[in-house]
Amino acid sequence: MSTNTTVMVVDDNALLRFGLIGAIDLETGLESVGGAPNAEEALTLYAEQKPNIIIMDYRMPGMSGVECTEQILAESPQAKIILYSVYESEEEIWKAVQAGVKGYLTKTAGAVEDVMEAIHEVANGGTFFPASIQEKLEARKQQEELTPRELEVLQLLGEGQSNKEIADVMDISLSTVKIHVTNIRDKLGAADRTQAVVIAFKRGILSL
Repeated sequence: MSTNTTVMVVDDNALLRFGLIGAIDLETGLESVGGAPNAEEALTLYAEQKPNIIIMDYRMPGMSGVECTEQILAESPQAKIILYSVYESEEEIWKAVQAGVKGYLTKTAGAVEDVMEAIHEVANGGTFFPASIQEKLEARKQQEELTPRELEVLQLLGEGQSNKEIADVMDISLSTVKIHVTNIRDKLGAADRTQAVVIAFKRGILSL
């Protein structure tokens, strides 16, 4: 019986998927159990193979990598999943960590060697988050959660609306809007409303 760490690759990009599968099979101590082009097929393949590690793309047609992670872990809490993506926004990374991933790599920086290192680290019980990812996670942990109302105000700020316009849209008093704006600034560590919007876009809390 093989003592190799078994790995499954999930990516809608066939070139990347087969490239990673080939690299895994060439790596000492690792063995691929195949791949899937989407999350739906990944769920089926995981149920059949129960690999030690899953390498999965963040965004795919249909179900996302985060949603697939949540489904797999709901059924198999012991599963070890590493997400990789071209996206490096603080909010995207935070969602992945909240879903329960053991590692996160960016495709821009995630050379094959990094992927192999991540697999070995996670297989040995650790986690793998490069320095740039760790910095974003620390910033996100320090940021208190914005309430739904504050997020709504922030969205309207991002659209360039004034406090008066926001009050009219949300049907709340001007003083309440000002309180929300102050709370948003405090939670994002912003000096003013403009900086709060800039930070929100940078962290992926707001998107164009």
